[in-house]
Amino acid sequence: MADAALFEFLHTEMVAELWAHDSDPSPGGQKMSLSVLEGMGFRVGQALGERLPREMLAFREELDVLKFLCKDLWVAVFQKQMDSLRTNHQGTYVLQDNSFPLLVRMASGQQYLEEAPKFLAFTCGLLRGALSTLGIKSLVTASVAALPACKFQVVIQKS
Repeated sequence: MADAALFEFLHTEMVAELWAHDSDPSPGGQKMSLSVLEGMGFRVGQALGERLPREMLAFREELDVLKFLCKDLWVAVFQKQMDSLRTNHQGTYVLQDNSFPLLVRMASGQQYLEEAPKFLAFTCGLLRGALSTLGIKSLVTASVAALPACKFQVVIQKS
């Protein structure tokens, strides 16, 4: 439990630090901060992927890789499994977490809904980095309709 709290505090401080020193409150400045957070998450995701046992990396199908992310990787990072995984079987996957740990504290009011994207950028990068290490190039976006639930859309980019 201490690891989860430590990660949550570290993540909150990263977001706060990037927004505190953002001298450009325009959409362009906010995009830069989101890009920095996503880049940090990407590198962490790559590092997590590199530490996986080699037998776990022998996936045959994209769907198996996404199932692995929803179960094993999500548990390693957030101490819970993803709530659902859906696909159109054409390279697009939607991962849903109905109680995303980094948004739970914000769920007390709808006024925080517009602040949610900056708390998801790191995790989008984390997923993209882990997929990259597993040999899958992807685009990962996140959306929040009601706190603390969120959806991550993963679009596999064919090479």
